[in-house]
Order: sequence, then structure tokens, then C-alpha cells
Amino acid sequence: MSGNVPERPRANFAAALNVRRNAVRGFAFSLLFTAAVLALFVFVPGTNRPVVYYLGLGFVLAAALGALTTTVLTLLSAYRLARETDLD
Repeated sequence: MSGNVPERPRANFAAALNVRRNAVRGFAFSLLFTAAVLALFVFVPGTNRPVVYYLGLGFVLAAALGALTTTVLTLLSAYRLARETDLD
């Protein structure tokens, strides 16, 4: 192998983009947002249907919003990293 190739390119790439930190922030935001939506629109006014349905919808909302937020934060990290290396 060539001496220029790092041993763990994917791990180094993920670390440079702060993927783990972005995932924690993204899913924390999505859980708080989902809890607020469920509280404001489902539990406070009262429900006619079983709560299990709303918890399922809450899970889908939290997972989708967490993935979307993580992606956006990682894209912002990539943009910042590209700007830093562009200025050098």
C-alpha cells in the first residue's frame, strides 16, 4: 500500500466532520421537539385514540427529525472544514 493512505480513512473523515457530536445534538433536539409536539397537540388537549398510536408517530417523528438534523449539522461541518482548507 501507498504511504499516503491513512489506516482508517472513514473513521478519520467522520471525526473531522464531528459526526458523533452532530448526531448527539441532532437527536437531542429531535427528542425535545417531539416531546413538545406530543405534549401540545396530543396529551394536553386529550386523545380519543389509544396512546400507543401517538407514541409510534412520535418515534417516527423523532427518528426522521434526528436524522435530518444530523445531516444538516454534518453538512455545515463539511462546509466549515472546506472553507478552512480553502483559505490555507
